[in-house]
Amino acid sequence: MMAWGPECSRWDDAVDDANLERYEYGDIPEEKFVMTTWHADAPLSEVFWFAKELANHPTVALDSTVLLHISATAAETEMLAAFENAED
Repeated sequence: MMAWGPECSRWDDAVDDANLERYEYGDIPEEKFVMTTWHADAPLSEVFWFAKELANHPTVALDSTVLLHISATAAETEMLAAFENAED
């Protein structure tokens, strides 16, 4: 999970906390571990490049990407275009 935008570290923390809570703050099975990063100072294009080129999981194939844009303003077309145009 990669968070970007205002207060993105809070999203990072929330996902970490949810995963820990799911396993009652014990050992998380490796295949259920969720790696999180937050990118407060990076341009969105870099975050999308990171998602496409460097994101990985040690035991689970990451075959698809889900973009979740939470905003008062819809920007589906712009976000999809920015993701597709992130430099390979």
